[in-house]
Amino acid sequence: MTKASIDLIINADDYGYYPCVSKGILEAAKAGALTATGILANSPDLATQLQWLKGIEALDVGVHLNLTYGQPLTKGMAERLEPWQGQFPNAYAMSGLLLTGRMSLVDVRAEWRAQIETCQAQKLRFLNSHEHIHMLPLLFPLVLELAKDYGIQYVRLTQAEWLAPFRLSALIRNSLMQTMHFINQGHLKVKQPLFLGLSRSGKLDYDYLTTIFSKLKPGQSYELMCHPGHFDPTEISDTKLLSYHDWEAELALLQSPKIHALYEKYGIRLSQYPH
Repeated sequence: MTKASIDLIINADDYGYYPCVSKGILEAAKAGALTATGILANSPDLATQLQWLKGIEALDVGVHLNLTYGQPLTKGMAERLEPWQGQFPNAYAMSGLLLTGRMSLVDVRAEWRAQIETCQAQKLRFLNSHEHIHMLPLLFPLVLELAKDYGIQYVRLTQAEWLAPFRLSALIRNSLMQTMHFINQGHLKVKQPLFLGLSRSGKLDYDYLTTIFSKLKPGQSYELMCHPGHFDPTEISDTKLLSYHDWEAELALLQSPKIHALYEKYGIRLSQYPH
């Protein structure tokens, strides 16, 4: 009897973040190293970068919903963000606004509708979010509502990953994420691929993949979050982003022969989202 394969979606976040990042994602997709990417729909030059996606058939596309970076698409949201010069604040500030009721779900719904509709020329297969903000239990039902309205089948259910080393920040993040995962999973009607990659977000490495691949179960579908891209210092100068991301290293890793050897070793088949 043939052993069931392990289906693995390699999903690159942040398409549209910067042109150099998008070009790296496209390079990986054309090489067959990626099977999905999520679009940041409020990118200033998104129209051009959406054109770049044409002709890449074996790539699922979704929307990387955003409330924590850049300028919103809707006037109502921009007005709410006047204290931040009309720009999205960081994830902690936005979470505080939402949880205290100072940011309305009406405004979030309108903004996320605009982001989805900006990308509707693509065949949208999934929704997730920048910095996982959609996992807030206040927002998760809204994402499911939008997915239903737009005929989008899959919504990322981010989950904690308890891998050493454990820093205090990782323990706090994992505890919060595990709680949100527990609350949100009861809302799902469609089985979602199991999520991987949280503990090495922004800096996937070979040792991590070796560890995590050895734990995958045949017959199961998984989604590996990644952040490949090219780095161009004329485009990206934010020191916080530079400390968090190693786009070039992830791009090289995903295309390296040793990763393909791991796929062979563990019976992993790169796949798109199930139809």
